[in-house]
Amino acid sequence: MIKDFLLQDWSLLLILSAFAIALHITVFLDKTTIRRMYVLIVGVFLLSLLVFVEFECAAYTEHRILRGILMATRYSATPLIISQLIYTLVKRQTWYIFIPAIILTVIDFISIFTGIVFRIEGYNSFSRGPLGYLPFIMVGLYCIALIYLLIKRSNKKWMEIVPISFLTFALLSGLIFPFVLGSDFSKIFCSTIGVALFIYYVFEILEQTKKDSLTGLLNRHAYHADTLKNPEDITALISIDMNGLKTINDTLGHAAGDEALLTLALCFRRALKSRQFGYRVGGDEFVIICRKTSQDEMMQLVERIEHNVGETKYDCALGYSYSADRKKPVEDMLRESDMMMYAVKERYYKERGAYRRQV
Repeated sequence: MIKDFLLQDWSLLLILSAFAIALHITVFLDKTTIRRMYVLIVGVFLLSLLVFVEFECAAYTEHRILRGILMATRYSATPLIISQLIYTLVKRQTWYIFIPAIILTVIDFISIFTGIVFRIEGYNSFSRGPLGYLPFIMVGLYCIALIYLLIKRSNKKWMEIVPISFLTFALLSGLIFPFVLGSDFSKIFCSTIGVALFIYYVFEILEQTKKDSLTGLLNRHAYHADTLKNPEDITALISIDMNGLKTINDTLGHAAGDEALLTLALCFRRALKSRQFGYRVGGDEFVIICRKTSQDEMMQLVERIEHNVGETKYDCALGYSYSADRKKPVEDMLRESDMMMYAVKERYYKERGAYRRQV
């Protein structure tokens, strides 16, 4: 039996092992997320073992009761795994996400005696009950919730949409293929989920290398890389510098300074639209690159940023540069926007009768 299990799920075991090793050495994810990822790995492994045993039991009529227990567990495990996936990947998600899956688990186990979801009859034959499609509906709703929440928290840029799309396809295949390919698809369902999780994790790590860990904006390395990629498409550049960060750090502490930067970054992210990318390139220094953006669109972006920041208790200086013919080098655009931004900053401190304090 062990040999048969290894032959059926060897690729899954390799993927889960690689996933666990990668989590152990990663430095980009917080400890809570890593622990929840480990729970997912264990859950997928146990589900694969359960599926294998269930299909083995299907061949023996004397194991009818055991098969019913295993099937109730399998029907319950999939929604629980996807709810754990939501709990892991979506920040600030509460444990309430598990309640529908827990209710389904109770219904599935009641079905062993009532046949409300499924029935294993005399010769170990399977049939659906009145709620036979409820587990699939629950999985579908959880998948929709997961994809919606992931897209909602993303920057809606292609580098985040691609892994979400891949995960969507994998999850939907696990939901649809059993009806297209038959029940044997259950034997490779865990491998499908395992591959999807690992690929999503790889995309997430690649994305994290481009992100600023505090603000969630793209980092300085990403800025330099992106300015070298199709520079002729860059039509506008905006420089932003926070006012008063040094004072906040000195008087209220660095935690308050971090909160200020995070708040401003959120203002910028809310203002960005398609083909507009925000970067944190220094302590309180930000740059926004606009690709194939008109001058009107750039000015509308500036207005959105100023409006969003105006709703906070913080302040920033902003400058911009536009290239009408798309021939202006990025370095020149940055120099122009910086000069405008520094002029605004100097006026800010002069109007308040204060010397500009360097961070």
